[in-house]
Amino acid sequence: MKELIYELEENRSLSKKKWIRLIEGANEELADFLFERARRVQKAYYGNKIYIRGLIEFTNYCKNDCFYCGIRKSNSNIVRYRLGKEEILSCCAKGYELGFRTFVLQGGEDGFYTEEKMCALLREIKKQFPECAITLSIGEKEKSTYEKYYNAGADRYLLRHETYDAKHYRMLHPVELSPEHRQMCLFELKDIGYQVGSGFMVGSPGQTAEHLAMDMLFLEKLHPHMVGIGPFITQKDTPFREKKSGTLFQTLYMLGLLRLMLPEVLLPATTALGSIATNGRKLGILAGANVVMPNLSPLENRKQYSLYDHKRYTKDEAAEGLELLRAEMKEIGYQVVVDRGDSLVP
Repeated sequence: MKELIYELEENRSLSKKKWIRLIEGANEELADFLFERARRVQKAYYGNKIYIRGLIEFTNYCKNDCFYCGIRKSNSNIVRYRLGKEEILSCCAKGYELGFRTFVLQGGEDGFYTEEKMCALLREIKKQFPECAITLSIGEKEKSTYEKYYNAGADRYLLRHETYDAKHYRMLHPVELSPEHRQMCLFELKDIGYQVGSGFMVGSPGQTAEHLAMDMLFLEKLHPHMVGIGPFITQKDTPFREKKSGTLFQTLYMLGLLRLMLPEVLLPATTALGSIATNGRKLGILAGANVVMPNLSPLENRKQYSLYDHKRYTKDEAAEGLELLRAEMKEIGYQVVVDRGDSLVP
């Protein structure tokens, strides 16, 4: 099986059949070998730098009803909130003072934030923090809307494709959402000029090694600037509440494979990874990741942005724990840097 890892490292590509074999053949010994190769590639491109992004979860309203998501529109058991322009700018100011040079505005697909409101917000953030990058993660829009956001100051856009396989996508999403449209949005974002992030859940209901292989083939074709993956974690107010969550091991394994396939990509150790294991974030870095996204949202709102159960949102996950993060990364030979942290993907 090691020969497939060498082949992936050399060619940055595998056939679907080989992907399935490599994913199905995962074991602890092979994973240790993979992670060693992934760290070597990671350091060859990015050194020992860990880039931080300030996450601002500014709305938990969403028009969609995805079966796995805690902020789905049908969930009446959560307290809904929206941050105003001044609250968001206050989060940015706090983050800037702490050393953040990228702000990630993440929220549900909330119609309250019109094109006009979002563009005004983007322009104001750029005006106050001109050397900082702005990342949006607010779902599927028309290309014309993406263009307006880009012209107003947005630099990056995160839109996980979640799963490439159409039948599997149907298992996870209501009928009005389609994988084809989501994938089209990603190519449109690249065409506009955004640094684009995609990704998928690991261990979602019904997922097979073949599904993961198709995800890897899609990402090879898209060649995004960032890939965000994390374990599927159940949420008590969704139809998937009784399903089994994804595992730490499989998520780390897929992180290592992604680093070899896309050596220049920015690869976060996600909040979800840190939520299923206290040392999940550290293990993510050691598997090939090089980005961490501490939370800049107001403390009272972090729990309400409940995409999944047992979300890590206080102590070292919170922005206030940045010194803990620095110490944690230093312990394993990495350095948290004050930097926009642009992707090396052209």
